[in-house]
Amino acid sequence: MLKEVTPLILTYNEAPNIERTLKKLEWATKIIIIDSYSTDNTLELVKAYPQAQVFQKKFNTHAQQWNYGLEKVETEWVLSLDADYVLTDELITEIQNISSYTSVDGFYITFKYCIFGKPLRASILPPRQALFRKKLATYIDDGHTQLLKVSGQNSYLVNFILHDDRKSLTHWLWAQDRYMILEAKKLTENSFNKLSLGDKIRKQIILAPGIIFLYCLIIKAGILDGWIGWYYALQRMLAEIILSIKLIELKISKL
Repeated sequence: MLKEVTPLILTYNEAPNIERTLKKLEWATKIIIIDSYSTDNTLELVKAYPQAQVFQKKFNTHAQQWNYGLEKVETEWVLSLDADYVLTDELITEIQNISSYTSVDGFYITFKYCIFGKPLRASILPPRQALFRKKLATYIDDGHTQLLKVSGQNSYLVNFILHDDRKSLTHWLWAQDRYMILEAKKLTENSFNKLSLGDKIRKQIILAPGIIFLYCLIIKAGILDGWIGWYYALQRMLAEIILSIKLIELKISKL
């Protein structure tokens, strides 16, 4: 089935990651990359892969970028990937063995989250519907990220993707500052009853950072991963602290 699949990737200053991702996509006849005008050497690295086609579009929202990318795909199936998603060999084989006559229209894929290239036992990342029929799919915005809507029957693949972001902590903080503005807006503009349990806790402002720290460290057994487990738990707690600060800013602005 691999010949019927086009990987679709969004990029913006992904030089620390993009080579590892593309090396696992050498089987693809064509790779579509939607770049938000990277200022590092991301596109220079992409040039080493002749099957990669780059389209540049100024970033507005994630959903708009993804939907623009879908327009460029010509195959029946799309494999949507962030630039720090690295396919495992087992997952590639599993996709290859999917029947062309399958009645399934979209597949969810699980993740192993990596810290400096070392996988954690578990993380808070949910499975993502990353392999799907193009004609049945569309993206909608959801806070700082996006949701994929696929009409039809869905299933799960057994093997996983490595989420392996090697960008600096400085870049991560820059991204979180932008993301949490959107998350705070989402939490304040939606009624409490329409929020998920996790978002209801986040909207309480004070509770979420401590809860997510203990959840990552104890429930997800991060403490057994040593320093990378502590790093992940503290990183996720810091993200929630930034969100709490953004929510407090919005409350103060309305006084």
